[in-house]
Amino acid sequence: MNSSPLSITVTDAVVRFQVGNADGQTLKGFLASLKNGPGGRNVAPFVDALKGVSVKIVAGERVGLIGHNGAGKSTLLKVMAGIYPPVTGTAVTRGHVCPLFEFATGFEYHRSGWENIRIRGMLLGMTPDEIEAKLPEIAAFSELGNFLDYPVRTYSTGMFVRLAFAVSTAVNPEILLLDEVMGAGDLSFTEKANKRMREFMDQGKILVFSSHSMELLTEYCNRTIWMDHGVIREDGPTADVVQHYKNSVLSPARV
Repeated sequence: MNSSPLSITVTDAVVRFQVGNADGQTLKGFLASLKNGPGGRNVAPFVDALKGVSVKIVAGERVGLIGHNGAGKSTLLKVMAGIYPPVTGTAVTRGHVCPLFEFATGFEYHRSGWENIRIRGMLLGMTPDEIEAKLPEIAAFSELGNFLDYPVRTYSTGMFVRLAFAVSTAVNPEILLLDEVMGAGDLSFTEKANKRMREFMDQGKILVFSSHSMELLTEYCNRTIWMDHGVIREDGPTADVVQHYKNSVLSPARV
């Protein structure tokens, strides 16, 4: 376990994706590419998903991320998780991180729920003994019952979320990164998830939560970052940032 104070520090981070290349392009794309670059060479286009983003999050903070689709919220979460390294700038996360997004990642579709609990637990840094000790708790929390005996390829989206959330939060992480997962379960499971989230936050750990739900952000987060086309538009108290974001959505001509 990291003995340093919990923190996430992102400094001038740029994340760039290549969105096209000469391989496998269509005839239309090839003809269009003749206009690009010296000598008519095809120049692969890039997009900057993050453009010099800087943010510091410390122990006890509950930070929301809002913005339109493609604004950079998920990319910023993946930078914090160490999944996307910035092409320039730095990202340093101190503490045991548990990312809970793209919940199907790490699942073996032909294996049972029980087997996938063990696989996902190991991916999250648990030892085999720790996983076996927590199996009953994880199974009970997921409420999947006999479905744990079946291959997860038979699971619905909601069942995936139940299993992923049950395993990930059983790890007792110091930093929890969430991306739009809380709304995918039924009412009873959502209440259990809410209770576990409150217990997590009461321990003074770090939560970063990306959502389009202003209600969930207001409930969970005391600080919110508004992402807009790869930059931070606003960073402040959740009530203020949410209101400004709502105003921009309702009256886009005024911003």
